[in-house]
Amino acid sequence: MFSPKYKELQAVNNLSFEVKKGEVLAFIGPNGAGKSTTIKILTGILYPTSGEINVLGLNPSKNRKKLSYKIGTVFGQKSQLWFHLPPLDSFNLLGRIYEMEGPQIKKRISELTELFEIEELLDTPVRKLSLGQRIRCEIAASLLHNPEIIFLDEPTIGLDVVVKQKIRDLIKTLNKELDTTIFLTSHDAGDIEQLCKRAIIINHGEIVLNESVKNLKYNYMNQKVIDIKYAEAVNIKIPEVRVLKSKGYAVKVEIDSSRCSIDSTILELMKLGKVVDITISDPPLEEIISSIYQQKTIGGGCLEKSQ
Repeated sequence: MFSPKYKELQAVNNLSFEVKKGEVLAFIGPNGAGKSTTIKILTGILYPTSGEINVLGLNPSKNRKKLSYKIGTVFGQKSQLWFHLPPLDSFNLLGRIYEMEGPQIKKRISELTELFEIEELLDTPVRKLSLGQRIRCEIAASLLHNPEIIFLDEPTIGLDVVVKQKIRDLIKTLNKELDTTIFLTSHDAGDIEQLCKRAIIINHGEIVLNESVKNLKYNYMNQKVIDIKYAEAVNIKIPEVRVLKSKGYAVKVEIDSSRCSIDSTILELMKLGKVVDITISDPPLEEIISSIYQQKTIGGGCLEKSQ
């Protein structure tokens, strides 16, 4: 209490990467990897101890205010909307903060309301909105000043499957129609697969992998987990299918989609008995990243060299 001891931690270490205009980039890693710290550095919230950063031709540390007019941010667990006010009031206030004129704010709100289908939500206090409804309004709020880059930090966290897909479709539309550059962090493999063409994976503040999502899917994200419930007990003995769990009529299996198709595997599983329920999912992203990290370390990649 009277003589505290401090330990210095290096949150990020020698990160170096580029993001092209209009790109949707996945910036992923386990908790504590340095993702949020990187976003805070790129947006000018934190100052790096060394190195050079250029975001839209500006140094975030020296030109934070000027940069704020060109970027937008959405944090899945932190709201920029006023909790007790309806979104419309927050939109008008944010428009004024960004020094937009009244008619310009009104026009922009109208455009975003139509694009995001949030007209029925505008006059409802934020505290009464569902999480999915709030996230739609959060993304709309971040786009009021028409930013060139939007940073999305866990935008689908805590959402159910249907709402997640709506948010993903919204992000796709945003990128396609407005050519907005998307910098996305997520723990959901589905977000990366559906939205991004390139992924940067970091761990312990360093880049582990930087390559296309297509290669990432083929080399590392090819495992699929199938949960299936039968009307009666069955015995699964199918080549290329690994049984993870079998309890009563419920079975969990895993397949490598690069070696056998999901369609043919499902057909084989359905032949074994009457199916009551079935779901297909990805392994947790943390497991995928852990596997990549271990392979890179064993293989003598950048992580091993940095030790």
